[in-house]
Amino acid sequence: MTRVFSGIQPTGHLTLGNYLGAMRRWAEVDQHRADSLFCVVDLHALTVDHDPARLRRLSRQTTTLLLAAGLDPEVCTLFLQSHVDEHTRLSYLLECVATDGEMRRMIQYKEKAAKQRERGGSLRLSLLTYPVLMAADILAYGADEVPVGEDQTQHVELARDVAVRFNQRYEHTFAVPRTTLPPVAARVMNLQDPTRKMGKSDESGAGVVYLLDEPDVVRKKVLRAVTDSGREVVYDRGARPGLANLLDILAACAGGSPESLAAGYDSYGALKKDTAEAVVEVLRPVRDRHRELCADPAYVEGVLRDGAEKARALARPTVDAAYRAIGLLPPVAEPR
Repeated sequence: MTRVFSGIQPTGHLTLGNYLGAMRRWAEVDQHRADSLFCVVDLHALTVDHDPARLRRLSRQTTTLLLAAGLDPEVCTLFLQSHVDEHTRLSYLLECVATDGEMRRMIQYKEKAAKQRERGGSLRLSLLTYPVLMAADILAYGADEVPVGEDQTQHVELARDVAVRFNQRYEHTFAVPRTTLPPVAARVMNLQDPTRKMGKSDESGAGVVYLLDEPDVVRKKVLRAVTDSGREVVYDRGARPGLANLLDILAACAGGSPESLAAGYDSYGALKKDTAEAVVEVLRPVRDRHRELCADPAYVEGVLRDGAEKARALARPTVDAAYRAIGLLPPVAEPR
């Protein structure tokens, strides 16, 4: 059976972009067609300055929202990265296979490093090396497919390269994964700046719809979305990015193609109103289920405990095999 792995960082409150670009497909498609593992990659959140208490809150909230979005622990495996030691065990081995040049070519490293320098902060070594930990996340489970957004494809390519190099240099240990991209709304853009994606860590939040925003807040943000010059409603992501973003969101929420939806509108106002209502209705069951889950924290803790146990059992044989292949002696057993 095909094995799927994907993860999400608890670095901010989850957004409409996270839901339409990844979470909904995980729940509606991926967990049912494959042996699927979904991970809250909390170790990745340590690569930049963070508040420990906030990280713990966001890790729990992210887990709860993934369940609210429809992930079923009876069908898939949901767990926290830091609860499974095999991720960090394998990461160091892969650091011994990856190269400095590969790390420094990572687009996200360049972007985040530039922001840190602008703020006058120092760069953590983990910001440079975390793509290797991401590769370990994937390779430890023998994943065949990694459903990600377009901005993460470079990281999956690194995982592929490192897997092939390890297999050739030592012995065949890892499956070589491939990227899968969702067909619609793979990259939902910021409503106030449609040249940037709708990210969790946006400082103002004015152009970001968060999954836990109240309906009136959602409507206000969508109705205030930036559009483009001209009055004709057409789908042209290159020339009319603001309009195209609204049409992409409406298509993902209500169905249909952005091009065909555009033909049904003769004003920006009507398009914004319908998009706002479509977003509110898509998020309503997620918010309702999240409220129910927050009232039962023991259930969420049980999901994480059982998920980590399942993930550990899946990853350990592959990681142990990698240790043997690279030349490390196995632990000496206690005498009986």
